[in-house]
Amino acid sequence: MIGMLTGTCLVAGSGEAIIDVNGVGYLVQCGSRTLGKLAIGETACLHVETHVREQAITLFGFHSEDERAWFVRLQSVQGVGPKAALAILDIMTPGEVMSAASLEDKTAFARASGVGPKLASRIAVELSGKAPPTGRGIGAVFTKPHAALGSESERAEGLSDMRLRNDAVSALVNLGIGQSDALRAVSSAYNTFSDDPDLDDLIRVALKEIGNN
Repeated sequence: MIGMLTGTCLVAGSGEAIIDVNGVGYLVQCGSRTLGKLAIGETACLHVETHVREQAITLFGFHSEDERAWFVRLQSVQGVGPKAALAILDIMTPGEVMSAASLEDKTAFARASGVGPKLASRIAVELSGKAPPTGRGIGAVFTKPHAALGSESERAEGLSDMRLRNDAVSALVNLGIGQSDALRAVSSAYNTFSDDPDLDDLIRVALKEIGNN
């Protein structure tokens, strides 16, 4: 099984990329969000989910481990295949997927190509109240060698969103609040801030959300 590829991007086309790793070109299926971060001739690192079928082995590549983990989680919902999961992650970040699931916002999922109202409703209901996927514990994301500072900043930003929400949910659960209620409160509270809040402020507003319900 392949979990990560690091090599030179040879092709970044419609729905797929070819990554040259020591002379072997790996064909990887990618969403537009990931493809937009690839540059031909430059080094790329993709988090990979490998699907093994009777007649084919398909690699799906992602900019971050959070995206790959949500790709897997979304497919735990009946009727959601790789195509629909990629379509959702093309229009929503992992943090936005978590928020939509926590709030059972079926409209958010229905914006994805190929996801109808019935499937969107099922996704929102089945993922509601569940903790976010933990992934493989690998925090690196795609980097460009000539833009190390920008990539590091991007990496930190992408990881901080989920970490902040997870820490806030854990704090509320430790106070005796049910996980489902904690997830909804944190998601709702997070959306009231124009910039990323600090943990104490997020918990404070989340507690107010619970008190108002």
